[in-house]
Amino acid sequence: MDRAATARRIDRITQTVALIGFAGLVAVAFLIFYDGTARWIGAPRIHGFRDYGEVVYPVVIASCFPAGLLRQTNVTVRVIGKLAGPRANAAMEALAALIVLTFFVILAWQFVRMTVQFGDAGRTTRTIGIPLEPWWWATTAIMAACVPVQAYVALAWLRAAVTGEPAAHEALAHSELETLSEAA
Repeated sequence: MDRAATARRIDRITQTVALIGFAGLVAVAFLIFYDGTARWIGAPRIHGFRDYGEVVYPVVIASCFPAGLLRQTNVTVRVIGKLAGPRANAAMEALAALIVLTFFVILAWQFVRMTVQFGDAGRTTRTIGIPLEPWWWATTAIMAACVPVQAYVALAWLRAAVTGEPAAHEALAHSELETLSEAA
C-alpha cells in the first residue's frame, strides 16, 4: 500500500470517529431543543437533562481530535518554515509534530488516570446517577487513538524532511478546498 493510500485510510477512520461525535452533538442539540420547547409550553421536561451533557460532551469533543491532528487543522504559524524552503519547512513541521505527540502521550496518560479514579470512586452524574466510568473510557480511548495518529503525522514529516518529498497526509487538509474550487 502506498503512502497516500495509507493517509486516506487513516483519514477515513478519523473522519468516521468525528462523524460519530457530530451525531452525538446533534442528539444533544435535539435534547436541548425539546427541553427548551417543553419549558416554553409547560410540558414535562427532561429529568436530569444536565447529566446527559455531562456524559456526552467529553466523547463529542474528544472525537474531533484525531481528524484534526491528521489534517493539521489546528492554529499554526508557518512563516519561518515557508521562507527557508521545503526541507526546512518539513523539519520545522516534524519538530512541531513531535512536540504535539509528546503532549498527547501525556494527555492520554492523564485521561487514563482520571478514568480509573472515576471507576474506583464509583462516580456518577448528580441527578439521575449515570455511571461516568464507561463514558470516560470511551473518551479516553479516543484520546489514546490520537497518539498513533500523531505519531504517523510526525513520522510523515520526518520522512519529508529527509527525502524532500511532500508528507503523505499533507494534501488531506487541502483536498476539500481543491474539490470546492474545481466545482465552482
